[in-house]
Amino acid sequence: MTIAATDEAVHVRAPGKINLFMRVGGVQPDGYHDVATAYQAVSLYEDVRAWPADEFSVAFGGSIDTSGLPTDRSNLAIKAAKLLARTAGVPGGVHLEIDKHVPIAGGMGGGSADAAATLVACDALWGTALAKEELHALAAKLGADVPFALSGGTAIGTGRGDQLSPALATGSFHWVLAVAEFGLSTPAVYQELDRQRASRLGLVSDEPPIVDAAVLQALRAGDAHRLAESLHNDLEAAALSLAPGLGGILELGTAHGALAGLVSGSGPTVAFLVGDTDSALELQVALSAARLHAVHVHGAVHGARIISG
Repeated sequence: MTIAATDEAVHVRAPGKINLFMRVGGVQPDGYHDVATAYQAVSLYEDVRAWPADEFSVAFGGSIDTSGLPTDRSNLAIKAAKLLARTAGVPGGVHLEIDKHVPIAGGMGGGSADAAATLVACDALWGTALAKEELHALAAKLGADVPFALSGGTAIGTGRGDQLSPALATGSFHWVLAVAEFGLSTPAVYQELDRQRASRLGLVSDEPPIVDAAVLQALRAGDAHRLAESLHNDLEAAALSLAPGLGGILELGTAHGALAGLVSGSGPTVAFLVGDTDSALELQVALSAARLHAVHVHGAVHGARIISG
């Protein structure tokens, strides 16, 4: 049995992510796909506050519409808290308040960030003092993107995306996000990818997918122009099939100075890489003039972290 470390709220901030490269392999026996992806954590954050409580509960606020989010045991943050409680033998519960800023079902791992932040917050709240490796093992049980939300920075993800290895990235990369007013179901996007491959009779290699060396070299050099040449997402065509309007957004961004653009993860958020802050501002203005919700972020940033005060 553990003793609560604090009776005050614990505040943890965790970042959203961009998949700046994503290769998808074939369907595995467990129904998931092997992937090879390059993640970058960016400065669009979820804020989670955890209070001691007898039961498990969650409430939402923030800058985006959260009215459709579940607040019962199906919520990923609640699942994270309960998993940690079971693992560490904590008898009580927790009340979570989450300020959301990462788009919901937007391909940026907002729910995963909530889960990662909840693990860190409850670990501190309950004084469970789990080792970093133990928290990462719990994170992997919750979802493929949760371990990366814990670690942040820039990393290569393999397997389901949860087997991480750090990637050296120098300097800061600037992105402008075109945030859609709708979400895309990740399973639906993968199913569309499988359908497209089947209709083309395309053979998928049995070899595990890998991240192109050019991506790692561009990150290591801190060279946005080289990275722009290497951006890729196997899921993009499937996302464009389900949401054709994303194609026009990609064209608009590149026409207004983006070095390159791609759908992040399963979409529908479109991430544009730009050379500097001034270019980001110009592109943000152009996208906003087209009545799109545009956000300037930078990466890489830290993973889930306790915020003091």
